[in-house]
Amino acid sequence: MDTTVRAIAYARVSTADQVRSGYGLTDQRQKLTAEITHRGWQLTDLIVDEGESSKDLDRPGIRSALDRIAAGDADALVVTKLDRLTRSVLDFAELAAWSDRLGVRLVVLDLGIDTGTETGRLVAGIMAQVAEWERRQIASRTRDAASVRRAEGKRMGRAGVRDTNPDLAVRIKALRGAGSTWQAIADTLNAEHVPTVRGGTQWRVSAVQSAAGYVRPPAAATRVQLPEGKRKRSRVA
Repeated sequence: MDTTVRAIAYARVSTADQVRSGYGLTDQRQKLTAEITHRGWQLTDLIVDEGESSKDLDRPGIRSALDRIAAGDADALVVTKLDRLTRSVLDFAELAAWSDRLGVRLVVLDLGIDTGTETGRLVAGIMAQVAEWERRQIASRTRDAASVRRAEGKRMGRAGVRDTNPDLAVRIKALRGAGSTWQAIADTLNAEHVPTVRGGTQWRVSAVQSAAGYVRPPAAATRVQLPEGKRKRSRVA
Protein backbone atom coordinates (compact mmCIF):
# COMPACT_ATOMS: atom_id res chain seq x y z
CA MET A 1 0.00 0.00 0.00
CA ASP A 2 1.30 3.45 -0.88
CA THR A 3 1.91 5.28 2.39
CA THR A 4 3.58 8.37 0.90
CA VAL A 5 2.37 11.55 2.52
CA ARG A 6 1.40 14.19 -0.03
CA ALA A 7 2.24 17.55 1.49
CA ILE A 8 1.34 21.11 0.64
CA ALA A 9 3.97 23.56 1.87
CA TYR A 10 2.75 27.03 2.82
CA ALA A 11 4.80 30.23 3.10
CA ARG A 12 3.80 33.82 3.83
CA VAL A 13 5.46 37.23 3.73
CA SER A 14 3.69 40.31 4.97
CA THR A 15 5.41 43.51 3.88
CA ALA A 16 5.82 45.06 0.45
CA ASP A 17 9.61 45.06 0.91
CA GLN A 18 9.63 41.32 1.54
CA VAL A 19 7.51 40.77 -1.57
CA ARG A 20 9.88 42.82 -3.74
CA SER A 21 13.15 41.50 -2.34
CA GLY A 22 12.13 37.95 -1.60
CA TYR A 23 13.56 38.38 1.90
CA GLY A 24 12.19 35.65 4.12
CA LEU A 25 10.40 33.82 1.32
CA THR A 26 13.49 32.09 -0.06
CA ASP A 27 14.41 30.91 3.43
CA GLN A 28 10.93 29.50 4.03
CA ARG A 29 10.94 27.67 0.70
CA GLN A 30 14.32 26.07 1.40
CA LYS A 31 13.34 24.92 4.88
CA LEU A 32 10.00 23.54 3.75
CA THR A 33 11.47 21.66 0.80
CA ALA A 34 14.32 20.25 2.91
CA GLU A 35 11.97 19.06 5.67
CA ILE A 36 9.50 17.40 3.31
CA THR A 37 12.36 15.67 1.48
CA HIS A 38 13.91 14.56 4.80
CA ARG A 39 10.62 12.97 5.84
CA GLY A 40 10.36 11.12 2.56
CA TRP A 41 7.11 12.86 1.72
CA GLN A 42 5.88 14.04 -1.67
CA LEU A 43 5.76 17.82 -2.18
CA THR A 44 2.44 18.37 -3.92
CA ASP A 45 2.72 22.17 -4.10
CA LEU A 46 4.25 25.17 -2.38
CA ILE A 47 1.66 27.91 -1.94
CA VAL A 48 2.62 31.47 -1.02
CA ASP A 49 0.66 34.43 0.31
CA GLU A 50 2.61 37.60 -0.52
CA GLY A 51 1.94 40.86 1.29
CA GLU A 52 -0.69 39.27 3.54
CA SER A 53 -1.20 39.63 7.30
CA SER A 54 -1.68 36.60 9.54
CA LYS A 55 -4.24 38.22 11.82
CA ASP A 56 -6.80 35.75 10.45
CA LEU A 57 -7.13 33.05 7.80
CA ASP A 58 -8.81 35.24 5.20
CA ARG A 59 -5.95 34.95 2.70
CA PRO A 60 -6.19 33.54 -0.83
CA GLY A 61 -3.18 31.24 -0.52
CA ILE A 62 -4.04 29.53 2.75
CA ARG A 63 -7.69 29.17 1.77
CA SER A 64 -6.64 27.51 -1.47
CA ALA A 65 -4.33 25.16 0.44
CA LEU A 66 -7.06 24.17 2.89
CA ASP A 67 -9.59 23.66 0.09
CA ARG A 68 -7.22 21.34 -1.75
CA ILE A 69 -6.44 19.34 1.38
CA ALA A 70 -10.16 19.02 2.16
CA ALA A 71 -10.75 17.82 -1.41
CA GLY A 72 -8.22 15.03 -0.88
CA ASP A 73 -5.40 16.43 -3.02
CA ALA A 74 -2.93 16.32 -0.12
CA ASP A 75 -2.53 14.72 3.31
CA ALA A 76 -0.56 17.39 5.18
CA LEU A 77 0.03 21.13 5.50
CA VAL A 78 3.57 22.16 6.43
CA VAL A 79 4.70 25.64 7.58
CA THR A 80 8.05 26.87 8.92
CA LYS A 81 6.67 28.96 11.80
CA LEU A 82 3.34 29.33 13.53
CA ASP A 83 3.21 33.07 12.77
CA ARG A 84 3.53 32.28 9.05
CA LEU A 85 0.26 30.40 9.39
CA THR A 86 -1.57 32.54 11.95
CA ARG A 87 -0.98 34.82 14.92
CA SER A 88 -4.29 33.77 16.46
CA VAL A 89 -4.20 30.95 19.00
CA LEU A 90 -7.91 30.46 18.38
CA ASP A 91 -7.37 30.06 14.62
CA PHE A 92 -4.64 27.51 15.23
CA ALA A 93 -6.85 25.58 17.64
CA GLU A 94 -9.59 25.45 15.01
CA LEU A 95 -7.10 24.33 12.35
CA ALA A 96 -5.84 21.57 14.63
CA ALA A 97 -9.39 20.35 15.28
CA TRP A 98 -10.09 20.57 11.54
CA SER A 99 -7.04 18.47 10.68
CA ASP A 100 -8.11 15.86 13.22
CA ARG A 101 -11.63 15.63 11.75
CA LEU A 102 -10.25 15.11 8.25
CA GLY A 103 -7.48 12.78 9.31
CA VAL A 104 -4.76 15.01 7.85
CA ARG A 105 -1.55 16.36 9.35
CA LEU A 106 -0.71 19.91 10.40
CA VAL A 107 3.05 20.43 10.77
CA VAL A 108 4.66 23.55 12.32
CA LEU A 109 8.44 23.26 12.18
CA ASP A 110 9.52 25.90 14.72
CA LEU A 111 7.35 24.39 17.47
CA GLY A 112 7.94 20.79 16.48
CA ILE A 113 4.20 20.23 16.11
CA ASP A 114 2.93 17.39 13.94
CA THR A 115 -0.72 16.50 14.55
CA GLY A 116 -0.03 13.10 13.02
CA THR A 117 1.78 12.17 16.26
CA GLU A 118 0.47 11.73 19.79
CA THR A 119 2.74 14.52 21.08
CA GLY A 120 1.63 16.87 18.33
CA ARG A 121 -2.02 16.25 19.08
CA LEU A 122 -1.36 16.82 22.79
CA VAL A 123 0.30 20.19 22.13
CA ALA A 124 -2.52 21.20 19.76
CA GLY A 125 -5.07 20.26 22.41
CA ILE A 126 -3.31 22.37 25.03
CA MET A 127 -3.27 25.34 22.65
CA ALA A 128 -7.00 24.87 22.07
CA GLN A 129 -7.57 25.12 25.82
CA VAL A 130 -5.40 28.24 25.98
CA ALA A 131 -7.46 29.77 23.16
CA GLU A 132 -10.71 29.15 25.06
CA TRP A 133 -9.19 30.59 28.24
CA GLU A 134 -8.03 33.66 26.32
CA ARG A 135 -11.51 34.21 24.90
CA ARG A 136 -13.08 34.06 28.37
CA GLN A 137 -10.44 36.38 29.83
CA ILE A 138 -11.04 39.04 27.17
CA ALA A 139 -14.80 38.93 27.78
CA SER A 140 -14.27 39.09 31.55
CA ARG A 141 -11.90 42.07 31.33
CA THR A 142 -14.36 43.92 29.12
CA ARG A 143 -17.20 43.40 31.59
CA ASP A 144 -15.02 44.33 34.57
CA ALA A 145 -13.81 47.55 32.93
CA ALA A 146 -17.37 48.56 32.13
CA SER A 147 -18.48 47.85 35.71
CA VAL A 148 -15.66 49.97 37.13
CA ARG A 149 -16.50 52.90 34.86
CA ARG A 150 -20.15 52.72 35.86
CA ALA A 151 -19.27 52.52 39.56
CA GLU A 152 -17.17 55.66 39.13
CA GLY A 153 -20.10 57.38 37.49
CA LYS A 154 -18.40 57.59 34.12
CA ARG A 155 -20.53 57.46 31.02
CA MET A 156 -19.98 54.58 28.65
CA GLY A 157 -20.08 56.23 25.24
CA ARG A 158 -22.99 58.50 24.31
CA ALA A 159 -25.80 59.34 26.73
CA GLY A 160 -28.20 56.43 27.03
CA VAL A 161 -31.55 55.62 28.61
CA ARG A 162 -30.02 55.46 32.09
CA ASP A 163 -28.82 59.04 31.65
CA THR A 164 -31.92 60.56 30.05
CA ASN A 165 -34.74 58.42 31.42
CA PRO A 166 -33.61 56.47 34.52
CA ASP A 167 -37.17 55.40 35.38
CA LEU A 168 -37.49 53.65 32.03
CA ALA A 169 -34.10 51.99 32.55
CA VAL A 170 -35.31 50.67 35.91
CA ARG A 171 -38.49 49.35 34.30
CA ILE A 172 -36.56 47.57 31.54
CA LYS A 173 -34.25 45.98 34.08
CA ALA A 174 -37.23 44.85 36.14
CA LEU A 175 -38.90 43.28 33.10
CA ARG A 176 -35.70 41.42 32.33
CA GLY A 177 -35.43 40.30 35.94
CA ALA A 178 -38.99 38.98 35.76
CA GLY A 179 -38.00 36.70 32.89
CA SER A 180 -38.91 38.68 29.78
CA THR A 181 -36.65 38.18 26.77
CA TRP A 182 -34.86 41.15 25.25
CA GLN A 183 -37.06 40.91 22.18
CA ALA A 184 -40.26 40.77 24.30
CA ILE A 185 -39.22 43.95 26.14
CA ALA A 186 -38.52 45.71 22.84
CA ASP A 187 -41.93 44.60 21.51
CA THR A 188 -43.65 45.95 24.64
CA LEU A 189 -42.00 49.36 24.34
CA ASN A 190 -42.82 49.50 20.64
CA ALA A 191 -46.47 48.60 21.31
CA GLU A 192 -46.66 51.40 23.88
CA HIS A 193 -45.00 53.85 21.45
CA VAL A 194 -42.28 54.68 23.98
CA PRO A 195 -39.70 56.89 22.23
CA THR A 196 -36.10 55.74 22.12
CA VAL A 197 -33.31 57.78 23.68
CA ARG A 198 -32.82 59.59 20.36
CA GLY A 199 -36.51 60.15 19.76
CA GLY A 200 -37.00 57.20 17.46
CA THR A 201 -40.06 54.96 17.36
CA GLN A 202 -38.45 51.52 17.02
CA TRP A 203 -36.77 49.76 19.94
CA ARG A 204 -34.23 47.10 19.05
CA VAL A 205 -32.74 44.37 21.21
CA SER A 206 -29.36 46.12 21.38
CA ALA A 207 -30.95 49.34 22.69
CA VAL A 208 -32.93 47.44 25.33
CA GLN A 209 -29.80 45.60 26.45
CA SER A 210 -27.89 48.87 26.73
CA ALA A 211 -30.67 50.41 28.80
CA ALA A 212 -30.51 47.48 31.23
CA GLY A 213 -26.74 47.75 31.56
CA TYR A 214 -26.02 44.51 29.75
CA VAL A 215 -22.47 44.37 28.37
CA ARG A 216 -22.08 42.18 25.31
CA PRO A 217 -18.80 40.25 24.91
CA PRO A 218 -16.37 41.81 22.42
CA ALA A 219 -16.89 40.83 18.82
CA ALA A 220 -14.75 37.96 17.69
CA ALA A 221 -12.10 38.41 15.04
CA THR A 222 -12.97 37.53 11.48
CA ARG A 223 -13.71 33.82 11.32
CA VAL A 224 -13.14 31.88 8.15
CA GLN A 225 -15.26 28.80 7.56
CA LEU A 226 -12.88 25.89 7.19
CA PRO A 227 -13.66 23.52 4.31
CA GLU A 228 -14.90 20.06 5.20
CA GLY A 229 -14.00 16.95 3.24
CA LYS A 230 -16.60 14.48 2.07
CA ARG A 231 -15.18 11.79 4.33
CA LYS A 232 -12.57 11.34 7.02
CA ARG A 233 -9.35 9.79 5.73
CA SER A 234 -7.00 7.68 7.80
CA ARG A 235 -3.76 9.38 8.76
CA VAL A 236 -0.73 8.14 6.93
CA ALA A 237 2.41 7.72 8.98
